[in-house]
Amino acid sequence: GEGFEYSLANILTLGKIEVKTERDIWKKTGNVAIELASRGKLSGLNTTEADWWAHILTIKGKIVGILIFPINILKKIVKKSVLEGRGIMKMGGDDDTSELALIPLTDLTNGL
Repeated sequence: GEGFEYSLANILTLGKIEVKTERDIWKKTGNVAIELASRGKLSGLNTTEADWWAHILTIKGKIVGILIFPINILKKIVKKSVLEGRGIMKMGGDDDTSELALIPLTDLTNGL
């Protein structure tokens, strides 16, 4: 485990991390929402310059878990999930102007 302790320390101190928060509803739906476009332009996962993506899971304002992915791996997971019909594309966010991929937590935790 010690080697991975150093890996995590490097990610948190040296890596560029995109941080998103998933509030409450993920517990009911089993999905996390990952933004891909907004107002007709690519955004979120499609445009991040980060090396890592951290998705914070909260319930009633308290952190219950954090998922961290290399950007290239998360892109592959999202694409596979949607193509295989488990992930769902949906409009959401402010005024339903963001294109979101609703990805099952099981797809994220099962990896590729």
